[in-house]
Amino acid sequence: DSVDRAYFAVFDGHGGADAARYASVQVHAVAAHRPELATDPAEALRAAFRRTDEMFLWKARRERLQSGTTGVCVLIAGSTLHVAWLGDSQVLLVQQGQAVKLMEPHRPERQDEKDRIEALGGFVSHMDCWRVNGTLAVSRAIGDVFQKPYVSGEADAASRELTGSEDYLLLACDGFFDVIPHQEVADLVRSHLAGPRGSGLHVAEALVAAARERGSHDNITVVVVFLRDPRDLLESEPDAPRRS
Repeated sequence: DSVDRAYFAVFDGHGGADAARYASVQVHAVAAHRPELATDPAEALRAAFRRTDEMFLWKARRERLQSGTTGVCVLIAGSTLHVAWLGDSQVLLVQQGQAVKLMEPHRPERQDEKDRIEALGGFVSHMDCWRVNGTLAVSRAIGDVFQKPYVSGEADAASRELTGSEDYLLLACDGFFDVIPHQEVADLVRSHLAGPRGSGLHVAEALVAAARERGSHDNITVVVVFLRDPRDLLESEPDAPRRS
């Protein structure tokens, strides 16, 4: 059709890489074949996560796989931004230099998640962090065959109209967000863009390095999607240093 679309995603595996690899090639493919993609993209993404979880669970039982994966994906369709997620990987929107929260990650300590898990007969306990049944630190994920249904494969989704004033999107796993607060992202990106390698091509590398320097030893995956030319971001800020 005539609608321009772009898709980006981050999957953060645990207990092995099988679930993350599987989701990275299945979620968008399943979503592309959903009949509601044209009329309700957010629901198409939710359905794609659900179906991918079902398919991977079948594979996991057959091949005795125990891995799982969180995931966050973004679909830009025309002028609308759609986000879907499972677990604690996150997407952050930066608009005119300010961080805009788009979602709430799925963690066991969230009261609604805790209530859901306990209603199913599971429990949430604290063992260095809050965990489902004393094991996983996320309450929703693709896979984790032995923790279903307590670890849910049902994604959440949200939509937002884009106005043209948005700077960029940042998708990352918890290894990044556990050590870099949302409000610091814009400063880190601005500092990188003002530097000698600040074309925007290496900004994700710089953010990964910053998380590592802060002491993160977890998986650290970062994707930055510029919605405007990175050079324009500095020029639009009157107090920002100009690069020659």
